[in-house]
Amino acid sequence: MGLEKYDIKILLALTKSIAGRKDFFRWLLDGGYPELAAFSNAIRGDVEAMKWLCQHGYNWLAVMSNAIDGDDRARVWIGKNTHICNLMFAMACREDVDAIRWLLDRKLNVFLMMAKEVATVLDTQALENQGPYVLHF
Repeated sequence: MGLEKYDIKILLALTKSIAGRKDFFRWLLDGGYPELAAFSNAIRGDVEAMKWLCQHGYNWLAVMSNAIDGDDRARVWIGKNTHICNLMFAMACREDVDAIRWLLDRKLNVFLMMAKEVATVLDTQALENQGPYVLHF
């Protein structure tokens, strides 16, 4: 259980899907990796994708999405129940310097690439949720 179990070409496709490439999303979905397609959407805040992950036995990916969002309980769970590289990936998505260094030291470049894409998505979401035309209730 963990992202490190997937072949590098699958992780590269996931990276492209996270970046918003619908063709790679569809490739994951149709190619036998619907959990990764759902995970890429969950990272983008898709509630239905989170539900799908939980309903289909991929709770760990839903928890990973929450860990990426900065949920401390999710990070603890990921750290205890999956390979440490999953926790470092989740923290690197938030540009944690120690996590990035950990991934660099181990030459886990695909996780660094994915973390960079996730950070871009998170930055874009933060910008879209600011400004004078955003209503906060």
